Amino acid sequence: MAIVGSGPIGLAALLTAEFYSPAQIIMIDIDDKRLEVARRFGATDTINSADGKAADKVKALTGGRGVDTAIEAVGVPSTFLLCQDIVAPGGVIANIGVHGTKVDLHLERLWSANIAITTRLVDTVTTPMLLKTVQSGKIDPKLLITHRFKLDQILDAYETFSHAATTGALKVIIAA
Repeated sequence: MAIVGSGPIGLAALLTAEFYSPAQIIMIDIDDKRLEVARRFGATDTINSADGKAADKVKALTGGRGVDTAIEAVGVPSTFLLCQDIVAPGGVIANIGVHGTKVDLHLERLWSANIAITTRLVDTVTTPMLLKTVQSGKIDPKLLITHRFKLDQILDAYETFSHAATTGALKVIIAA
């Protein structure tokens, strides 16, 4: 499997994907700091996609086949396209990134490869299961917290999060 985007959503997907014991979890991102976090969280392989050759690298890692599951966790057209390029015949593209603009769906390629596409956000159906998983100790959400601020530092918190590439921010906590 591959997860495109190693921000908080992609890293959370990585933590939950481990419940299913995939043989390989490939994390793809343009940020080496976040890819290092993904390695610490259990990614078997990481790919920096800044050079535009991520699809070729995934194919090389999978013997030319592609991945059975490609999780899109960013929400931009280029990452959805990358998922279409790396999913193996009979595979699934799971879209969990929040898209604000249209994306191209290449049905001319995907239909004959029998590709399934799912979309899902955290909702009232999945929240109880996620809460039970956290309560059981199987996932520690504190792993994603990188910065803490007091309420009177809220502007600093927003500044830190808005410059995540340089600050290394994943999840920022603001406390009273």
